[in-house]
Amino acid sequence: MTALDFRADVSASVVEDRPRARRRGIARMVERRLLFVVPILTVVSAAVFAAAALSPFDPLVSYLGTRYMSTNEADKAAIADQLGFTQPWYQTYGNWVHGMLTGDLGISRSFHQPVAQVIAERMPWTLLLVGVALLVAVAVSLLLGVWAGMHRGSVIDKLISTVCIVVQGLPPFVLALAAIAILALGAGWFPVAGLTDGGSDPTVGQVVRHLALPATVLAVSQMPWLLLAVRESIARTRREDFVAGACARGIDIHTITRRHILPTSLAPFVTIIGVRLPEIIVGAVLVEEVFSWPGIAGALVESARNLDMALLALLTIGTVLAVMLGNLLADIAYALLDPRVSTDG
Repeated sequence: MTALDFRADVSASVVEDRPRARRRGIARMVERRLLFVVPILTVVSAAVFAAAALSPFDPLVSYLGTRYMSTNEADKAAIADQLGFTQPWYQTYGNWVHGMLTGDLGISRSFHQPVAQVIAERMPWTLLLVGVALLVAVAVSLLLGVWAGMHRGSVIDKLISTVCIVVQGLPPFVLALAAIAILALGAGWFPVAGLTDGGSDPTVGQVVRHLALPATVLAVSQMPWLLLAVRESIARTRREDFVAGACARGIDIHTITRRHILPTSLAPFVTIIGVRLPEIIVGAVLVEEVFSWPGIAGALVESARNLDMALLALLTIGTVLAVMLGNLLADIAYALLDPRVSTDG
């Protein structure tokens, strides 16, 4: 074997090992990130119980309701002791952790149902709302962002940027109220709230009709950040030398955009989606409340109002876990899309 053949074999083996080494690096990154999941969830859940103990709200008020004023102090004390309201927060937290480890999620005082049943009934509707809204936001942001980035400085680009800046300054509940006033009450195109019309079964047609407006509002509230990120990434990539070289060789601009500019610009876009995940969750809470959508957000608000710790703690750590896993998936996708990204952090 000649020296030239030996160098060629070495180069080929190095090229073959690069994807394998990249996968190992991503796997190590995932392992490092997952090591922090349990400690973070432990701290967050303990903080929820500690904060509830410092809250000025009396959970006995929400439990007794209108009977609170007519109940004597001795009965109040007996009920509070029976329900565990007089226990130190760390003891209540310990009982909750023990229940979680043994599969007993407890009973929700707010809904008078097992916590598992409350989540099973409401989670699918939240996932449907967030999934549809995110899909619409991503699709529209890609289409308009690519066009605006390729036509940077045009009248339509300036109009798109101005609308994005205005919309991103409006809270989701303001957009929701405006949509109800204009499109539901004013034009009558959509129902005002709820999952179905009063007394109707949740058929596909009913759900789609009632889902359209809240999903659109949630999508619009998240769209500015995604759209502007695509616009900036596309505009920056278009100024790169390899794009100028491809244009000089006479390659069609649509081919350059589809095969070179867009793939290079997708990695930052994926990261923005992961970073914005907490905002999407908060937006879903507000939108669900305004539109009376029977999702998990209403249960979160109700459990916080009533200090329903069995439900509140589980929903809180569930939200934190969703954010952590969403960010991890975004980082994995970023590392797969752009080999230059380091996986050591």
